Amino acid sequence: MRNTLPLTYVPKKITNNAMLLYIVALVVISGLFHSYILNWKWMVMSIGEVTICFFGLNNLTRDWQKYSPKLFGQRLFGVAFAVRLLWVIVTWWLYQSVCGDAFGYENADATFYHEMGMGGAQWLRDGHWNLFDYLSQAAGYGSGARRSLAFSDTGFPIYMAYVYFLTNNSIFIARVLNCVWGAWTAVMIYKIGHRHFDESTARIAGVMTALLPTLWYYCGTQLKEVWMVFLCVAFVEEIDKLLLERRLRVLPIAVVSAIGTYMFMIRTALAGVMIIAMLCALVLTSNKMVKWGKRSMYGVLAALFVVLVLLSNSSIRNDFFGMVETGSSEQKGNMEWRSQRAGGNTLARYASSAVFAPMIFTLPFPTLVEIPGQEPQKMIAGGNFCKNILSYFTLLAMFMLLFSGDWRKHVMPLFVMLGYLVVLVFSNFAQSGRFHQPVMPFEMLFAAYALAKFRERRLYKYGYTFWLVLMFVADVAWSWFKLRGRGMV
Repeated sequence: MRNTLPLTYVPKKITNNAMLLYIVALVVISGLFHSYILNWKWMVMSIGEVTICFFGLNNLTRDWQKYSPKLFGQRLFGVAFAVRLLWVIVTWWLYQSVCGDAFGYENADATFYHEMGMGGAQWLRDGHWNLFDYLSQAAGYGSGARRSLAFSDTGFPIYMAYVYFLTNNSIFIARVLNCVWGAWTAVMIYKIGHRHFDESTARIAGVMTALLPTLWYYCGTQLKEVWMVFLCVAFVEEIDKLLLERRLRVLPIAVVSAIGTYMFMIRTALAGVMIIAMLCALVLTSNKMVKWGKRSMYGVLAALFVVLVLLSNSSIRNDFFGMVETGSSEQKGNMEWRSQRAGGNTLARYASSAVFAPMIFTLPFPTLVEIPGQEPQKMIAGGNFCKNILSYFTLLAMFMLLFSGDWRKHVMPLFVMLGYLVVLVFSNFAQSGRFHQPVMPFEMLFAAYALAKFRERRLYKYGYTFWLVLMFVADVAWSWFKLRGRGMV
């Protein structure tokens, strides 16, 4: 009789086939576009990313089954931290040796945040504790700064100011802190997975979050992505605990309110999605999980919070409603600009929300050819490939939850993920891996759910094989698209 018990680990056949496909794709694309073979250092780096991710998924989810939940959480944090610290050390050496500084290839925003943080730290040392006063005076501060500072750009400079104040302006320690937040994120996803599904699914989700290379990448930068992802997952974790605990607790409510408010200072679109998802969770979560009395009480508090946030700050209000009004039209203009700029892709003008929507769980595709000026995309090519492959299971989970009706048990993480991806579809950044960061841990959470059920339907196995073939074709097509749009083939 065929075994239909849920999986408790990621099978070797799934991970080995994925690693093999990446090697085949590299070889075939290098042969087809031999004049633009990926530089050896990017090849080595990307193969390492794919190997660590898929080899680790199989081995850690299998070997750690015997551990108690407490020991598993400790090991998960340790491995997630170690992988990220290794990446920080490797990229620190790479940036210093190739670029001559610590900021690497994506240095515009990184330099901006670094210099704003340095100025804020000095402001604190001078005895001025109101950093909003500093930010209002420092718009346009430093060589990498912008002419004006949007409200949604104030949160991370404040964070960096305190980090630099406490660490004597240490760039490296700031990146080690990124490793802490990234590892903690993996542990929180494990906890959310245990609360929503079961122990096996939770462990797979935690390991996937720990090992997904696209979640390492920004640990080696002075950008806000790692901190933002941590806060987003922490918000969902706290909401989950509030909804499922029997008694009203003031401290978690205060934590949720603080994170929710602060997120508007990090990224307006994400903060709006998180608040809307919270309201949807109060309304749509299954009655078996949250009784109407608690639902009503938290609903009143949540509505009051939203009203206070929108009324108390005109910048939040203007950013939020401006984003709603200009989404698709701004996207069209941005794609046109991308097609016309120096070194741009002339085919980008054909991209639109209709093109991005079917692929939004899977984007971005890896850069497997040598394109000048796209070093960050080449550095993380293996990570993007891993996300492409694992997105099959995320998509599968969406269908499983929809047809089973179980989606109402997972409204909060589900709506944060789907809501933000819908915003991305209509934005300028649907194809940017950096802007996919906040929901990647939730994509891994639902991918783990589908993986745990993988053995129950033979069709799923056939679907995975088809997906591998589809990703191979997509990688070849994407390589041609990048070269053709620049007149290189």
